[in-house]
Amino acid sequence: MRLVFLGTPDFAVPSLEQTVSAGHEVAAVFTQPDRPKGRGQQLQSPPVKLAALRLGLSVQQPERVGRPEVVEQLRHLAPEAMVAVGYGQILPPAILGIPPMGVVNVHASLLPKYRGAAPVQWAIARGERLTGVTIMRLDAGLDTGPILLKWETEIGEKETAVELSARLARAGAGVLARALADLPRLRAEPQDNSQATYAPILKKEDGHIDWSRSAREILNRIRGFQPWPGCYAFLRGRRLHVWKAQAADRIVEPRHLSARERRLYAGCADGAVELLEVQWEGKKRMEAAAFLNGFPMEADEELA
Repeated sequence: MRLVFLGTPDFAVPSLEQTVSAGHEVAAVFTQPDRPKGRGQQLQSPPVKLAALRLGLSVQQPERVGRPEVVEQLRHLAPEAMVAVGYGQILPPAILGIPPMGVVNVHASLLPKYRGAAPVQWAIARGERLTGVTIMRLDAGLDTGPILLKWETEIGEKETAVELSARLARAGAGVLARALADLPRLRAEPQDNSQATYAPILKKEDGHIDWSRSAREILNRIRGFQPWPGCYAFLRGRRLHVWKAQAADRIVEPRHLSARERRLYAGCADGAVELLEVQWEGKKRMEAAAFLNGFPMEADEELA
């Protein structure tokens, strides 16, 4: 099948690789422009661009995919279908109507749950036990298109968003391959909009730990908000990033940090969580015991 692939992040790379290895003709790969990143603000190519170049594919990086000249370029490519995986721009109706078999999307949730930009992160943060991948046909709404295939999996008790995303990316590539192989015969099922939930784009302030929550809620957010925005509190006016924590059989006053026997505990609504790996603002990530070497505590400290 002649295809155009639209994608940007690491999550999309296995889908591109699987599509090529299945023998489909990828006429072009569309991805986001290179962006400055890091302290040096050097231009960095999206993961999909690097993968496409490695696979010998044509790469296009329009600033706005909906511009008339880009729409005309896509029309000229004459794809039978398009594949969109985390592209990062909304496709206008003028593009959705180009391929006769539609635009097929890989979404990292069991739609209609967790429509939106951050389904993996919010599923973990909200304590879901199950998630998966949905293959759907894009329409003009936000992840509202009809469903072609689903794949379901349990979320590991200690699984982070980084780990789960990588696992769903691999699984999604396989389910996408099945969908493309059977695309002319697949029956698309409409979503039940009454069951829809949303996974909005994450903001930096989402990572600020609310110590009035339960230990389980806090731990879920620490796992879910990796690698960004991460979870953090303020200690002596400086940011303390919490990378890893676990449930603790301790009672600590909420919003207080306590050091006991070279271990670090933070008080919450129903007791405490043990902080295992932290990062003091301006310092490296380290285990709690190493942190206490440079931050001796003679009494509990207040967290903000």
